[in-house]
Amino acid sequence: MAVIIKYIVVRNGVEKMTFTTKKEADAYDKMLDIADNLYEFLETADIDMDEQQLEDLSLFLAQNKDSLIPIMKGIKPKEKMPSDQEPEQPNDKEKNAPKKNAPKKNEGEKKAEKEKTADKPKNTKKSKSRKKK
Repeated sequence: MAVIIKYIVVRNGVEKMTFTTKKEADAYDKMLDIADNLYEFLETADIDMDEQQLEDLSLFLAQNKDSLIPIMKGIKPKEKMPSDQEPEQPNDKEKNAPKKNAPKKNEGEKKAEKEKTADKPKNTKKSKSRKKK
């Protein structure tokens, strides 16, 4: 006999969704909490929407909160590429070019880097001088 553990999200006596892990069930339950709060917020707005539209909109916003939060902070959203387009692959020159936003090294990092290179033996050839007789 197999034992199967199921996590069921219930809202107002209605089963909403069944999950196999507690983490997934908690995340879904939290999303529904956010949707409920958004519904109440949107109800107070002076917008003419029926109940179903308000519910659909609040659920959509809650499901996409990770994309919505930066927008609410005034950050321009990243543009989505159409699925039939591949992102451009950088050419070799771009791959090896230094990054523009790379953090600058502070004095301590520069000093440590110099010390590392100083410890390495230098690959120099000494020329032997021959005396002519």
